[in-house]
Amino acid sequence: MKDFKHAVIECVPNFSEGRNMDIINQITGEIEQVEGVRLLDVDPGKATNRTVVTFVGNPHVVIEAAFRAIKKAGELIDMRTHKGEHPRMGATDVCPLIPISGITAEETVVFANELGKRVAEELKIPVYHYEYAATADHRRNLADIRSGEYEGFAAKILKPEWKPDHGHPVFNEKSGATVIGVRDFLIAYNINLNTTSTRRANAVAFDIREKGRQKKDANGKIVKDASGEPVWEPGLLKSVKAIGWFIEEYGIAQISVNLTNMNVTPLHVLFDTACERAAARGMRVTGSELVGLVPLQAMLEAGKYFLQKQQRSIGVGEAELVRIAIKSMGLDELGTFDPRKKIIEYQLQDQAAKKLVDMSLARFAQETAAETPAPGGGSIAAYCGVLGAALGTMVANLSAHKKGWDARWEEFSVQAEKGQALMKELLFLVDEDTNAYNKIMSAFGLPKATDEEKAARKAAIDEATVYAIKIPFRTMELAYQSFALAKSMVMTGNPNCASDAGVGALCARAAVKGTYLNVRTNAKGLEANAEVTEILARAEEMNKGCELLEQEVWNIALEKMK
Repeated sequence: MKDFKHAVIECVPNFSEGRNMDIINQITGEIEQVEGVRLLDVDPGKATNRTVVTFVGNPHVVIEAAFRAIKKAGELIDMRTHKGEHPRMGATDVCPLIPISGITAEETVVFANELGKRVAEELKIPVYHYEYAATADHRRNLADIRSGEYEGFAAKILKPEWKPDHGHPVFNEKSGATVIGVRDFLIAYNINLNTTSTRRANAVAFDIREKGRQKKDANGKIVKDASGEPVWEPGLLKSVKAIGWFIEEYGIAQISVNLTNMNVTPLHVLFDTACERAAARGMRVTGSELVGLVPLQAMLEAGKYFLQKQQRSIGVGEAELVRIAIKSMGLDELGTFDPRKKIIEYQLQDQAAKKLVDMSLARFAQETAAETPAPGGGSIAAYCGVLGAALGTMVANLSAHKKGWDARWEEFSVQAEKGQALMKELLFLVDEDTNAYNKIMSAFGLPKATDEEKAARKAAIDEATVYAIKIPFRTMELAYQSFALAKSMVMTGNPNCASDAGVGALCARAAVKGTYLNVRTNAKGLEANAEVTEILARAEEMNKGCELLEQEVWNIALEKMK
């Protein structure tokens, strides 16, 4: 049975308190006390009187932290006096678990059940399960479970079809009920309108949400089917749930959206569709806000989308794509949008890890010059490869924006994207070359007292050494590929940048020949290994071929400069 020691899940509980920071801090304090849990985000809302909390960790510690938070919320929040704009049914209204890595949604359901059972038994709070953890189809949708809200739940819980999944059908007046489930990554997103009308905001929400609106006849009466149920007209976007509301804090109406699958409806498509439908109804979208965290992919896709609409190169850096996404969707209209705090991948990065690529150029040089064998030639060669690809990418981007070349922007954008992909992997290899060296040193440090230990040590050394061959070889491959970019740019790119493309080719040659030395050095004694033999043969070809490629680019650059 899997122990899930290395699995990671996210938990995003929503607590029915968004104004009293003392209460909010006490709840999040319970989460932070659990070792192994990382609190990523706390997002209180005054108008909604609701706080969305995000934390991650191993499934076992996450459900322990979730239980403690639910318990503290039950102690501090009294639902009998709670008021807020957002639909809710309990002190801890909803507590979703989201599989991040090393665990499936189905496996995460086991932990949702464990948490739900404990909450019901120890805290006497009725629990329902939704999405992947749902026990019946009519409980799969959170909105269906929450229908009637806190005020209607005393009667609802007595109905056989709404018997809790855990706990007795007895309404807890103080804490209400809690919904615990397993779902895909959800983006909670509010779209700002230049109106104060909730009705008009709802009209746009009904246009875009998957559920749509109830169908009406020519006289404005709701159309019903044969069984007497209202007929629904689907909205424009799949995986979108939305309602309109007025936020007194900002003095505007918003469309509050839950985007349940960004692969079905990307964030930028949601934003643009809302803009179109708002304009059709005489309103304007002035900006938007993200509640909680957003995946990096959603922001990068949005940045590319808005650049493409401008007919500009999308082969720019990650930071620029994020900046374009923020500005295009007005994510900073109501407050500062800090990518380091709002993008989940950035939050999960180990801030304590010392990376070569995060150092200043001066610090990197000093680190290389120190009395340590790593970083060494492999990392430096990889960085030469980065610079070679970067120069080719620069020429592509400058060419895409060259006056009079507007019709060719897409041609150069494609080349710039290729350059960015090369840069990204080569930057990884700058640090990974040092990591590969450290793996060898760790293997040499293994015990060797017995024959069994000696055999295990040799196997570990050989495995680490083969890895230390593959890393510089991969640098060779990528740097070799960058010659195509340099050649293309020196031939077809902005002629004023021919020398830059030529320098890029020189950098690529240094990367190939430099890592060739690493491959040969690390391969000593392993020539009989079939995989190593194949690598050596290919490395030899690239070592010879790079000189011809570099000279070809160099000659073209000189010709262009005449």
